[in-house]
Amino acid sequence: MKKINFTKMAGAGNDFLVVNPPKGLALKKLAQKACDRTNGIGADGLLILDPSKKSDYRMRIINADGTEAEMCGNGARCMAAYIAKYKKPKKELFSIETLAGEVLGKAAGEVAVVRLSNPQDYTPNITLNVNDQDLTVYYIDTGVPHTIIYVDNLAKANVEMMGRIIRYHDHFKPRGTNANFVTKISDDLVDCRTYERGVEGETKACGTGSVAAGLVTYLLANPNTLDKKNARMKVQTKSGEILQITFDITKGQIENVWLKGSARFIASGEYYL
Repeated sequence: MKKINFTKMAGAGNDFLVVNPPKGLALKKLAQKACDRTNGIGADGLLILDPSKKSDYRMRIINADGTEAEMCGNGARCMAAYIAKYKKPKKELFSIETLAGEVLGKAAGEVAVVRLSNPQDYTPNITLNVNDQDLTVYYIDTGVPHTIIYVDNLAKANVEMMGRIIRYHDHFKPRGTNANFVTKISDDLVDCRTYERGVEGETKACGTGSVAAGLVTYLLANPNTLDKKNARMKVQTKSGEILQITFDITKGQIENVWLKGSARFIASGEYYL
């Protein structure tokens, strides 16, 4: 039996285990066992803090199903809060290497903000055939692939069934996609529910999905905006927390995207593998 120290954290409803496993341990197996909500601790994924050769820190994200994610917005915020509390960084704003590129993070207590890598591959008005019906969706990569589906009644949306179909749709192979069901509340506020790739189900929040929902909604409402500083959107997650997004538009391209919200410390202890 191996003992692995862990800290459980939650960001807007996404929960994670921050661990420092021994070298050579199979991370896929560890994630599948430790993230199990009945026979393990229970979480959406593992966050692993490693040394980096090009950034201040390096973060790896292992989903609950054992796959490795390129990026996780709420995970990055939790890691920023963890670093600020336990690693005592010399600078307020520090860099974190991820598979999706370098992000910046800072935290004060249980509130954390991260600057994500610039979004890519925005594609509006994609027609998907889902259950023999044509569906108009929108795609953007905010560190991981996201598809936005606008619905009139978010509470009645079948996120599990529809999300699974879209997540594995031929159009998005081989990477697949996260599926975000969105209702616009006002010009600067949307409500969002997400089926997450890697968790393979609906989660209480998704940071990169919230960013995707906010950015796409802003772009659709402001199609002729070529330059804008400090644009803002708010996204209400299934957990009820509202995440705050700020970004710039320069020559029609979105950049300097920041995501702000809670990063709570839930528990710490030893996991027996």
